[in-house]
Amino acid sequence: MTIWPIAELVPHAGDMILVDEVLSFADEEVTTRLQVRAGGLFSQADGSLPAWVGIELMAQSVAAFAGCQARQVGLPVELGFLLGTRNYQCNVEAFPLGAELQIHALRSLQDDNGMGVFECHLTGPGIHAEARLNVFRPPHVASYLEEPAHD
Repeated sequence: MTIWPIAELVPHAGDMILVDEVLSFADEEVTTRLQVRAGGLFSQADGSLPAWVGIELMAQSVAAFAGCQARQVGLPVELGFLLGTRNYQCNVEAFPLGAELQIHALRSLQDDNGMGVFECHLTGPGIHAEARLNVFRPPHVASYLEEPAHD
């Protein structure tokens, strides 16, 4: 199993890439990791990350899952959309500076139109967050993003 650099798997760039690496992936799941560092895009004054960033960490893990699947069969990595979550729960207010976090995303539903649901868990020292993410990856991303012509 080949695991590619995270920048080759998610359609983000620079500071917006929050996940450090993919630890493992399979047909229905992925596990990613990051170390909380000071000076990041969402870092607080003490170097911690607010807990609400966990949703984006989960979404980037799902993007990495899709990127791994695409790369494995020689396809380009495509844009996807986080539609939302109904219930994000986290037992801390912030992820402390230096904490190593692991995110596990398990696909529970995927349809032919690009809609998907992932059960996500984020863990670290004394940290647990979970959410069910609803995502969408349109079959033809370029045409989906085109603005309609105005007369």
